[in-house]
Amino acid sequence: MATIEVFNYNVPAESDFGYSQAIKSGELIHVSGQLSFDEAGEFLYASDFAAQLKQTYANMDKVLDHYGATRNQVVSQTLYLVNLRQNAAVTAEGNREYFGDHRPASTVLGITELTLPGQVIEISFVIDTKLPA
Repeated sequence: MATIEVFNYNVPAESDFGYSQAIKSGELIHVSGQLSFDEAGEFLYASDFAAQLKQTYANMDKVLDHYGATRNQVVSQTLYLVNLRQNAAVTAEGNREYFGDHRPASTVLGITELTLPGQVIEISFVIDTKLPA
């Protein structure tokens, strides 16, 4: 039987909305949409796409660190972008910088809005811990 391990930052949104930041089931880790927030759960960098992208990936690193995983074990990501065409080049550059030579499967969706005012990006991930780190 597979074991389940849940990871949370213990920020208000997790209890308010009833979700976990990540859940590990067997060898897979499913990571909820990460966004630009700090340790206290405060949203950062309203409407600043590049800064939000950088902070979102930094928050993803916290999830990876918690599970002892690496970026090379990310098998897929889904990016939700406000103003997709306007932010496509910055997204591509940030993605290449974050993953280096690793190339996870990726889906990018252009959307009209996200949960928080000024939020312009959210990224969810799937990690396979059986892959080499």
